[in-house]
Amino acid sequence: MSEESSLLKGSTSMNDTMVEEVEERDPESNPLNEPLLKRNRTLSSNPLALVGAKVSYIESLDYEINENDLFKQDWRSRSRAQVLQYIFWKWSLAFLVGLLTGIIATLINLSVENIAGYKLLAVVNFIQNERYLTGFLYFTGANFILTFVASILCVCFAPTAAGPGIPEIKAYLNGVDTPNMYGATTLFVKIIGSIGAVSAGLDLGKEGPLVHIGSCIASILGQGGPDNYRIKWRWLRYFNNDRDRRDLITCGASSGVCAAFRAPVGGVLFSLEEVATWWRSALLWRTFFSTAVVVVVLRATIELCHKGKCGLFGEGGLIMFDVSDVSVTYNVMDVIPVVIIGVLGGVLGSLYNYLLHKVLRLYNLINQKGKIYKLLLSLSVAMVTSICQYCLPFLAKCTPCDSSLSEVCPTNGRSGNFKQFNCPNGYYNDLATLLLTTNDDAVRNIFSTNTPLEYQPSSILIFFALYCILGLITFGIAVPSGLFLPIILMGSGYGRLLGILMRSYTNIDQGLFAVLGAASLMAGSMRMTVSLCVIFLELTNNLLLLPITMIVLLIAKTVGDSFNPSIYDIILHLKGLPFMDANPEPWMRNLTVGELVDVKPAVISFKGVEKVANIVNALKNTTHNGFPVMDCGVVPTIGVASEATELHGIILRAHLIQVLKKKWFLKEKRRTEDWEVREKFTWVELAEREGNIEDVAVTKEEMEMFVDLHPLTNTTPFTVLESMSVAKALVLFRQVGLRHMLVVPKYQASGVSPVIGILTRQDLLAYNILTVFPHLTKSKRK
Repeated sequence: MSEESSLLKGSTSMNDTMVEEVEERDPESNPLNEPLLKRNRTLSSNPLALVGAKVSYIESLDYEINENDLFKQDWRSRSRAQVLQYIFWKWSLAFLVGLLTGIIATLINLSVENIAGYKLLAVVNFIQNERYLTGFLYFTGANFILTFVASILCVCFAPTAAGPGIPEIKAYLNGVDTPNMYGATTLFVKIIGSIGAVSAGLDLGKEGPLVHIGSCIASILGQGGPDNYRIKWRWLRYFNNDRDRRDLITCGASSGVCAAFRAPVGGVLFSLEEVATWWRSALLWRTFFSTAVVVVVLRATIELCHKGKCGLFGEGGLIMFDVSDVSVTYNVMDVIPVVIIGVLGGVLGSLYNYLLHKVLRLYNLINQKGKIYKLLLSLSVAMVTSICQYCLPFLAKCTPCDSSLSEVCPTNGRSGNFKQFNCPNGYYNDLATLLLTTNDDAVRNIFSTNTPLEYQPSSILIFFALYCILGLITFGIAVPSGLFLPIILMGSGYGRLLGILMRSYTNIDQGLFAVLGAASLMAGSMRMTVSLCVIFLELTNNLLLLPITMIVLLIAKTVGDSFNPSIYDIILHLKGLPFMDANPEPWMRNLTVGELVDVKPAVISFKGVEKVANIVNALKNTTHNGFPVMDCGVVPTIGVASEATELHGIILRAHLIQVLKKKWFLKEKRRTEDWEVREKFTWVELAEREGNIEDVAVTKEEMEMFVDLHPLTNTTPFTVLESMSVAKALVLFRQVGLRHMLVVPKYQASGVSPVIGILTRQDLLAYNILTVFPHLTKSKRK
């Protein structure tokens, strides 16, 4: 239950009728034409989000250390051996995250390559025997079945497994609890669904899902297993808190990127640049350790594959385009085509973001109608993709093989750059080389170097146009899907085409043009620079590409930022997740937190020794997560001797529910002793966030009893003066990872409460503030 306010839905408020409509609608549809959070003009209503299998509350996470008496006693009493044990298990979990992510990534790669390989071998055999219709039916039928398996799992068992999962991970690490994102069912569906969707030849990748898979593994390990079968070991329960779980999920996200691209440093930098909001040096070392374990597992797999133990395609499905043996030479004039690629990448990337936003809004209207429509949408996209991949190569002309090439031409069966398809012996079909193959092989083929005459411009143009269309219509269907590979395919298409057009004006290889095109489009759409540069350098294994890659990425990101946000930010907005940006709006400096809390209802607080009935009523009638605890009539130790009201701290809803569950009540109004608290509670128990007020039964006699809240109260909450600007408060809120920020008066007068309000995440979001304060117009913001 959270105290956070809901977001705005256009300019209308959410009334009871709207809530009934939401409950009647398919809760798994995840509508993307409107934010999932139902918005309201006030700053105190409940945010509802259509996430997972039912309507759920979106809550913030408690990253702040809750320094109550039990916590202080626990850390004072810990021995050096216990501290070392805690550190040891943190590193052990980081090792297990990397190990399991590497193993699962290997299984996914080998499964995709072999399933797709047997499918393509059968299709090639039909084509060689000129049984074109049979080959078409087999190809489309196999893709239909694979997509059906992936989609039915997502629609019926784990709706949150659809899509890449990276926006939700980014929101979680920002402090937003995204329900049902990291469960065992989601992990299983993500793995099987990725295998099915990628094997079906859909224009999507397994890179984004691998990031989600790594995060799911980390979350499950951190909490001791799936929800229904958790291990209750004492040492493992120390990790059952939001702070340690956040660090583990960061390791999992880095491991997923490393497993996708075999780029350990790039994986660490991806988490640092793209998904993680909060970072520190100790976390840097653990994420690097996790990615190092992943690389070891992948390297061992590659060694096995080279010995022929990986089935049909011996590279294990890893996207590798090693150009370390290519002599990269360029001069000052080559900067011109590099700049052109960067500008094109920024323009096309922002255009892709804009069009994808429109497509997702359209898909929402379809998905809202129910599960069957989501399934039919996925299958329709699969049929369109299969028809295009099989039929378009017939439009290409057969190209004679170059007798000087050492590679077998034409090739049939296994992967190669010269697919024979419908051509006679001694000829190959260059478009079939790019379309009638796995996506990973398509990347390797179009990135191939020292092949200036291998592809005709018309074939590259068809390839680019097709994957632009497929890239728009495929993302958003109910299957696990990543954005990396579709963007790489689109970018490499216009990059190679530009290389062909400028062949006589530059010394840069066409394959390197394709690499630069892919990098520019990724930077133009995802707005990554440093991590993307390192990932491409680790993939190409050629440091000579560093200068031109940096130029391309910087230009593409700069151009893209001038049009619209990154694709992940757009998805975050569509899903309605209350993500808190790093940079506050300039107009926020003209508004104080005191003005902000004035529009909120009066804060609900408790006395240090509170009546049980008051606690139960507050928990049942509000959704607040934190309550200030105050003591009246306290004589300060310094200053004037008159009595004052003391702010003892803030107590969490979860702790109050545990007090009610354990019946820790007093018959008389008094303070408890330390031993009384330690007899009933432990710090490990207080770290858990389980329990609901509806599950607690309190008798009439117990309602008249009292509870001493002092031992369970966080005595060091973050407080700010009412005169602080909203901009400064937002920066503090985000950097420290807060859930509650107490606003205190600048002048403490007699009889005035020491707390005038509490700010939470949604109170500090720009669209909430602008709705409550309409006088902050665009002209004033300028």
